[in-house]
Amino acid sequence: MLLASVPDELFGKADTGTTAWMLMSAALVLLMTPALAFFYGGLSRQKSVLNMMMMSIGSLGVVSVIYVLWGYSTSFSGSLSGENDIWGLFDNPFKYFGLSQLLETKESGADTLIVQTAAGSGLPAIVFAGFQLTFAVITVALISGALAERVKFGTWLLFTAVWTTIVYLPLAHMVWGNGLLSGAGDGIAAWMFGTNDEGKANVAPIDFAGGTVVHINAGIAGLVLAIIVGKRLGFGKHSYRPHNIPFVMLGAALLWFGWFGFNAGSAGTANMTAGLAWVNTTVATAAAMLGWLAVEKFRDGHATTVGAASGVVAGLVAVTPACADISPIGAIVLGIVAGAAAAFGVGLKTRFGFDDSLDVVGVHLVAGLIGTVSVGFLGTKTGLFYGGDYKQLVVQIVIAAVALAFTAILTAAIAFALKPLGWRIDKESEADGIDNSEHAETAYDLV
Repeated sequence: MLLASVPDELFGKADTGTTAWMLMSAALVLLMTPALAFFYGGLSRQKSVLNMMMMSIGSLGVVSVIYVLWGYSTSFSGSLSGENDIWGLFDNPFKYFGLSQLLETKESGADTLIVQTAAGSGLPAIVFAGFQLTFAVITVALISGALAERVKFGTWLLFTAVWTTIVYLPLAHMVWGNGLLSGAGDGIAAWMFGTNDEGKANVAPIDFAGGTVVHINAGIAGLVLAIIVGKRLGFGKHSYRPHNIPFVMLGAALLWFGWFGFNAGSAGTANMTAGLAWVNTTVATAAAMLGWLAVEKFRDGHATTVGAASGVVAGLVAVTPACADISPIGAIVLGIVAGAAAAFGVGLKTRFGFDDSLDVVGVHLVAGLIGTVSVGFLGTKTGLFYGGDYKQLVVQIVIAAVALAFTAILTAAIAFALKPLGWRIDKESEADGIDNSEHAETAYDLV
């Protein structure tokens, strides 16, 4: 059989309730990429909206195919086959190439290959693969906001394929697939503070739904690309105003809706952990919106609609790694801090002179770092504010720093490698509008 090396205990009866929950959660997360297209599209100028939306939709196409072919296998095949991974960085990309192997059953035909979640439920491996596919898609799409209005669409698609393979898939394995940044006995956390009787790290890193894998990862990649690709024409001289604020609000609303699949779905089944993640996702996001609006009101004199939408996203980002490990009160505190910090963070591009067009760094990197590190303070089991010692905080900081360095170095290498193909459209096309030059379309026919 194709799966002769899979331990017998990984075959079992699929739990229909868990399967339904995870299929719905995967659909919600998939919705987040078109939602991001609306959010980013609305923030862009009128002559660039289609290209901005196409960068998200293009990512959906490229990453979905890659994930089925070698993506899932690169991140998670070791946890099914029982084999050791490769240096703690990635699994065998060809073990489950194409995913057909995940459809095999035992000789009786009654039992399915399942993934044991933290709740111990029987989740079919093919459903888990679909859920993880949606995370890979949205992570790459997030990066596009740092490159608005100036990048060749073909180069972006090629970058999407290479970056997913070399950066995202290994990092997902390191954090969620028992690699270097997980609680595995041979990971960094175990090296720092030892292992327990089960051979796991005494102080395991906490990243429930993607603080490091998704948001820190996308945020630092966006920063590196913005620096290497360069600024838009007129950056620092012209105002780049959003062309369609209702699009921005629609995108933010759909992102919030989809994020329940992102966070509550990461519980792996419909249980109290999922309920806690749902409540924390709601309240942290609401608090972050209020925190952002408060900064705007006191700093600028106005609380804006774009600020409300941006605060929503900042709160969603910050609560993602912590949503199952903090209390609802802790989620409120986290949300206020993250919303206010991100409101100030969007000014980093002006201060340091890099063109992070749609604030990927200010929102995703800043809020992602705050959310990841905050577990060391607010975690109800190991956080400093709840009687824990310093160790969880140190682990969270180290894991975030390693993820930053890993992604920054590899993203820079990919960006420079693609330079001979050309990142930028020509100046005339950029001035005229990237929609016309790259797609031969305009968003609005105004006669």
